[in-house]
Amino acid sequence: MLSNEKAVAEKLLQTGAVRLSPGAPFTWASGWKSPIYCDNRKVLSFPYIRDFVKSELCNVIFEQFPDAEALAGVATAGIAWGAMAADQLKLPFLYVRPKPKEHGLGNQIEGAYNPQQKTIVVEDLISTGKSSLQVVDVLRAAGVNVIGMVSIFNYGFDVADKAFADKGCRFISLTNYTAMINLAVEKGIVAKETEDVLMQWRKNPADWNPQTA
Repeated sequence: MLSNEKAVAEKLLQTGAVRLSPGAPFTWASGWKSPIYCDNRKVLSFPYIRDFVKSELCNVIFEQFPDAEALAGVATAGIAWGAMAADQLKLPFLYVRPKPKEHGLGNQIEGAYNPQQKTIVVEDLISTGKSSLQVVDVLRAAGVNVIGMVSIFNYGFDVADKAFADKGCRFISLTNYTAMINLAVEKGIVAKETEDVLMQWRKNPADWNPQTA
């Protein structure tokens, strides 16, 4: 586990943005049972940790995508992070709605942009990749040159890796599920004997059952 992955994972745990409950799993909107729940919007309420995560996002964008010309946030959770990173990097910012507005100009992309502008999508977390990649499709259909995506957290599902590869979209996450579980075990937040059960969930989340895993 990279040191920065561990540091970001620790911040998410400190703020309560990530909660682990293998014995009483959460239910996602998809119906999946999950031992983890991640809501990075909580980090926004902690100024110093918020600043740390923002700086990590900027470092990744600056180092891994030095030719980026704009940032695009995924509505709604990616908007604040994208706007803060764009401000620090002094790059243009826009954001993408899940669907076009039903009034006014009917925009789905909000903000000024130029065709072929090299753009990084900023997302708070990546699960299956479906909703994140829909934003990539919308931007590319408008002529925007999406060269990658950066997220705070990534569940590490194989289906997401394949989806991003199929779209030809490189993505980088500040931290991930494996780093989070390793840290939680190290800190005694979850018992060592549950580690295998937690890792099995990541491999097959749709059919995971903590009672039979």
